[in-house]
Amino acid sequence: MNRLKQVSAQTTFKKGIVVPSLLFILSVTFISSFFPELTATLLGQVQQWIFTNLNWVYIWSVTLFVFFLLALVFSKYGSITLGDNDSEPEYSFFSWISMLFAAGMGIGLMYFSVAEPIAHFSDPTFGAFDDIRRAKDAQLYTFFHWGIHAWAIYGVVGLSLAYFTYRYKLPLSLRSCLYPVLKNKINGRAGDIIDCFALCSTFFGITTTLGFGVVQLNAGLVEVGIMQSKGFGYQIAIVTVIMIIATLSATSGVNKGVKFLSQLNVSSAVLLMVFILVVGPTVFLLGTFSEGVGYYLNQFFNLTFDTHAYEPATQPWFFRWTILYWAWWISWAPYVGLFIAKISRGRTIREFIAAVLVIPTAFNFLWMTIFGNSATWLDRNDAGGSLSKLTSSADELLFRFLDYFPAAGISSALAIFIIFVFFVTSADSGIFVMNNIASNNAAESPKWQLIFWGALLALLALVLLNAGGLQSLQTMTLITALPFSMIMLMFCYCLIQGLIVDNHYQNQGFSPATSNWSGEFWKERLDRIVSFKTKDHVDHFMMETVAPALEELSAEFNSKGIVTTVQTKEKPADVALTIKHERLEDFTYGVRNHAKTISSFLVNEGNIPGVIGNKSYIPRTYFGDNRLGYNIEYFTQREVIADVLKQYERFLALSSEEKNEIFTIVTLKSRE
Repeated sequence: MNRLKQVSAQTTFKKGIVVPSLLFILSVTFISSFFPELTATLLGQVQQWIFTNLNWVYIWSVTLFVFFLLALVFSKYGSITLGDNDSEPEYSFFSWISMLFAAGMGIGLMYFSVAEPIAHFSDPTFGAFDDIRRAKDAQLYTFFHWGIHAWAIYGVVGLSLAYFTYRYKLPLSLRSCLYPVLKNKINGRAGDIIDCFALCSTFFGITTTLGFGVVQLNAGLVEVGIMQSKGFGYQIAIVTVIMIIATLSATSGVNKGVKFLSQLNVSSAVLLMVFILVVGPTVFLLGTFSEGVGYYLNQFFNLTFDTHAYEPATQPWFFRWTILYWAWWISWAPYVGLFIAKISRGRTIREFIAAVLVIPTAFNFLWMTIFGNSATWLDRNDAGGSLSKLTSSADELLFRFLDYFPAAGISSALAIFIIFVFFVTSADSGIFVMNNIASNNAAESPKWQLIFWGALLALLALVLLNAGGLQSLQTMTLITALPFSMIMLMFCYCLIQGLIVDNHYQNQGFSPATSNWSGEFWKERLDRIVSFKTKDHVDHFMMETVAPALEELSAEFNSKGIVTTVQTKEKPADVALTIKHERLEDFTYGVRNHAKTISSFLVNEGNIPGVIGNKSYIPRTYFGDNRLGYNIEYFTQREVIADVLKQYERFLALSSEEKNEIFTIVTLKSRE
């Protein structure tokens, strides 16, 4: 009992996140396991209704994510650092790319590299086209599903998290992305609900991937003769080994296990890809890569906005592939985005977006070309259509494909190794992310928490795999992508709001009221700084300091033959010096009592004296050419005179330049 209390005292789990999430996870697992067929049918109907009637929501959401990120790349905000201005990246470029790539795509590259192009190539929907057209379109659709659009989904979540975490010093949590809207409410129930959603989505996504991927790994091990059949007992052994290694990797930290395995994974994948390129139809593959990229760029806008509304015959394929992919990527975005954000401190926004959108996309295009186009080429030539006949057995298709190349046993063994390591990297980064969500980004957590998530993942994946409930879990994950796409749109809005404030804050110079300061009268100036002025205080300053200064200056102008007037108003207090002209615009230097709202945080700060209510007043300048004025609350009478003369000298300098006539010459505006 004492031991239990000790463990409870040391845990970093947040009850408001963990308890509701675990109850929901266990409830869904129970229903999916004991009523798999009924659950699958009901959830399938909901998914079909959403995909059929709300597919445009997915299309527009993903489209907005793509153009939102591209706009940021070319905006003035692109140079903002994800962290302090002098922050340096924590990881080398290769390590960073390896980790985000392994977390973002992982096992899917191995599972779909042959299966998807062959599926598009052999789909009866496109049966009216000839072999060449179907092969080219198969590559195009695969590029579309694994390209910029997929990574834009991850990029929106990852960038929002990294920005608000490292720039605003908020927790690395989805709730932080809504700070501009929720403010301090992110620390309450609203924030807990968002993180519960993220935790459940991450858990279900990894569980279904683990369960389905085990089937492919089992098929590969049977292919090379290590296992005798695709039985549940073998799958238990596979899951156990994967989760033990993944948990050990996660407990060693991102800097060790996750980083090392990600680099090993990418290096192994490149080795297999180069092998297929060299022993396969090399010239054909390099040529089709070039054509494929050109075809993709040429069709980019058509693919992006197309809902197949005018082609009802192709809509079932569209729902089954494009809409399902967008929902799948969105459902994985909390997990992948959190992990990408975790490893991206010190990168600029422009560097982050460019790397996340371009580098993984380019690798995916090359990978899918080499494997997918090799498969369609074989199917049209040597294989005689045998690969197309295996589209219903996607877990076996990769290994059947490798049989057509030399050293099939070695390449299959390497493929199995890559799949295995991809599993481990997806699982260990997933364990790390789930613990991060559950602990609300605690600085340090006991290792038993990571072990807990690893064990729960393994156990529930096996339960669902045995009971046939994985399909239901996958379907529910896809359904939840719809509301999360709306949350992601809010992330975009909040990110823009944060960037606007950031730019204003970082570029805010000293107040013009301080421009003429010297060390003289510093105590009096300090008294003014720490007191927030009432309306009466500012009125008094304007009547006792500003008005006499303008009157004195006006008298001097008049003595030199320049007719000048000073107008004074009381409500609101307003004093202005004006020099009227016949052909030029009038020169006006005015000061008005201006009210401003004080931040509630400043009002409630006990160590700031003189704050009364939520309003303060300042004497703010205005000019005849409608420029923005500034605060002169600290000026002495002589400094007010000097400031007017600076503005008048500027006025004369601009008026002397012919190119400024449109602003300075009256012409027919009002006088003539």
